[in-house]
Amino acid sequence: MKCTDLWNCVVVPLQFAPTQRALVAAILIGILCSVVGAFVVLQDLSFIGDALAHASFPGVVIASMLGWNIALGGAIFGVATALGVGWITRRSKVSLDTAIGVLFAGMFALGIFLLSRNRGYNKELFGLLLGDILAVRQSDLWTIVGVGGLILVVIAALYKELVLMTFDRTAAAAQGLPVGFLHYLLLSIMAITVVVAIQSIGIVLVVAMLVTPAATASLVVRRFWSMIVWGSLQGLVAATIGIYVSAYIDGVPTGSSIVLAHTAIFIIVLLLAPRKNALAGLFQRKVAD
Repeated sequence: MKCTDLWNCVVVPLQFAPTQRALVAAILIGILCSVVGAFVVLQDLSFIGDALAHASFPGVVIASMLGWNIALGGAIFGVATALGVGWITRRSKVSLDTAIGVLFAGMFALGIFLLSRNRGYNKELFGLLLGDILAVRQSDLWTIVGVGGLILVVIAALYKELVLMTFDRTAAAAQGLPVGFLHYLLLSIMAITVVVAIQSIGIVLVVAMLVTPAATASLVVRRFWSMIVWGSLQGLVAATIGIYVSAYIDGVPTGSSIVLAHTAIFIIVLLLAPRKNALAGLFQRKVAD
């Protein structure tokens, strides 16, 4: 795609319906992942985000084999894996990282095994590994809006409880909060968020959408709410940059462009951040929110 002037460069890609839907989907998913990602980063759950993305793969394969909605299949397996990780760590001496590693490898291997037995679905399902946001349909946008909106409503309703549990589980338990339930709920929210993002950004890259905006925000802001706002704005900016880069550079996948935009923003902020220890300050002021 070519353009002759700045205005033309901005307008031309938006004349196509697939690009319009892709931009809206990328912005919505970027905001959703940024909100959930703030909890992921501060609870050191980055690895589980990657694990849930891969663990949802067998659910996607089975749903495709049976003619079901692949997002539903992925969500079922993703939530089941998240709850399984929580159950194993609470009921045994196995560490969180170990439980994640076991289930992550096992579930993804199951997905590959099932995929190998159903060659007719390989092209479509392998596409989910890297995602194809330009293939997002209008119905997919409504799914993102509906599911994402529900997740944000739940987080808003339990915001104080989730924040307290994030910073100090002992204090949360002492105040009578159902820490176990909140932990399982957060893992389930992570799993559903991952599944919502998979079609557009892909299984391989989805963890970056969860982690990078929150990691960037931790370098420059102190309050938890500010961290969410920063991440959401970064999600919007990175989505826009990624869409336009892929539109003007032939052969560049949109998902990877968006993730690279997030990474570039993180590196720039890392080099220029006025407070390199802002994350430490965030923990020190945990009761302020």
